[in-house]
Amino acid sequence: MRTAYRVEDVRAAERALMARVPDGALMQRAAAGLAAACGQVLGKVYGARVALLVGSGDNGGDALYAGARLARRGAGVTAVLLAPERAHAGGLAALRAAGGRAVDGSGPAEGVGGGAGADAALGVVARADLVVDGVVGIGGKGGLRPRAAELARAAEESRAVVVAVDLPSGVDADTGEVRGAAVRADVTVTFGACKPGLLVDPAREYAGALRFVDIGLGPELAAYDPVVEAFQYADVDRLLPVPGAESDKYRRGVVGVVAGSARYPGAAVLAVAGALRGGAGAVRYVGPAADAVLARFPETLVSAGPPARAGRVQAWAAGPGLGDDGDRLRDVVAADVPVLIDADGLRLADAAAVRKRVAPTLLTPHAGEAAALLGTSREEVESGRLEAVRELAGRYAATVLLKGSTTVVAGPDGTGAVRVNPTGTPWLATAGSGDVLSGLAGALLAAGLGARDAGATGAFLHGLAARLAADGAPVAAQDVADALPAAWRDVRRG
Repeated sequence: MRTAYRVEDVRAAERALMARVPDGALMQRAAAGLAAACGQVLGKVYGARVALLVGSGDNGGDALYAGARLARRGAGVTAVLLAPERAHAGGLAALRAAGGRAVDGSGPAEGVGGGAGADAALGVVARADLVVDGVVGIGGKGGLRPRAAELARAAEESRAVVVAVDLPSGVDADTGEVRGAAVRADVTVTFGACKPGLLVDPAREYAGALRFVDIGLGPELAAYDPVVEAFQYADVDRLLPVPGAESDKYRRGVVGVVAGSARYPGAAVLAVAGALRGGAGAVRYVGPAADAVLARFPETLVSAGPPARAGRVQAWAAGPGLGDDGDRLRDVVAADVPVLIDADGLRLADAAAVRKRVAPTLLTPHAGEAAALLGTSREEVESGRLEAVRELAGRYAATVLLKGSTTVVAGPDGTGAVRVNPTGTPWLATAGSGDVLSGLAGALLAAGLGARDAGATGAFLHGLAARLAADGAPVAAQDVADALPAAWRDVRRG
């Protein structure tokens, strides 16, 4: 499992480690890893033109020391200093000793070390093969200042590969928010521990490919809890329910699906498809779309309802295409088994009734639905996903899976690590795909997974199935459901 830690915890771990190692050792470890990553990106270091965007903190020092290493390998390295009087002295001296040079990038002043002014700094960036972003470290808040933003735009418009030091400058390391101009990196080389913003959009989109450099923080970080977790294949494999020799449909889990209406029968079909492909021993469908469901999936057990009289289930998945049928939903919310609520069910559900539930509850809104529940805008939810999912989880005393370009899952108290889903594809933004996820996660609940595990595992499989189904081309929701067995096998194979 990939884990990410708060900035203040990373800094505390760094301080503890620095007290035990020689002065400057951590920066040298970081610089060595950064230089190695830059060399891999360049392929051929000798003769390459490298521009370092250097701020005033240790982030800039990392860039300068890495630049010195690249200069010793024959690269032409120029540091663009945004605060020349506050640049890391040791790093700047090392760069010059290795044959690199520095120019003033702060404004129209004369260059440092015999050189050019601000326009030349832009020229250095425009001509570079590689731009290293060392402007702002993990403590930066808000967007870039105007001059740094200008240089960041020049880097983006150039043909250079942009490598960010620890995280792209201008993004929030703790929240993933981007509140102004920021560097768009092709590669981010992060040190010691992953930062939450590198795993969560919108900041994740700015980070590019993520590379991790171990600088020895592991033992020190053991004293702190991660705030974000991302499942890997092994984590999902460990949770997948696999039938044994003595299994029957009830041991495997029977999931009830309350979805669809006369207007939206397809939502019921797609939710049932996800449930059947999610490993359920049986699926009970309750609602007016029974004919459509049976035509596609004759193995489904159908009932006119109400849900409480439909037969034994180990979990319910309710809400997709429900319209205004609040009666079926109230019956489900009153059940003493795990319940997933999605789509129309989120609008119809009584918050107080959800909070009173004893059995686990999993809510699965997209950003627009989450915004309506929170009384805010979709844009605010999308720009601050971690805060939004935690607030919803706390407000409803339920596990919440917030769907989107980064799907996140928070436990019912709104505290603890938020699970971030690493799979998916933009092609997944298609009508009905969320209905498939509802059925899939509902089946995992019925199989005995906890709500947080069911949400994270379902999202992982759903995103992976979409990748396999799309393969670079458009897909429909039914294609995603049909690809779930292949995703399941892919996980089991590792």
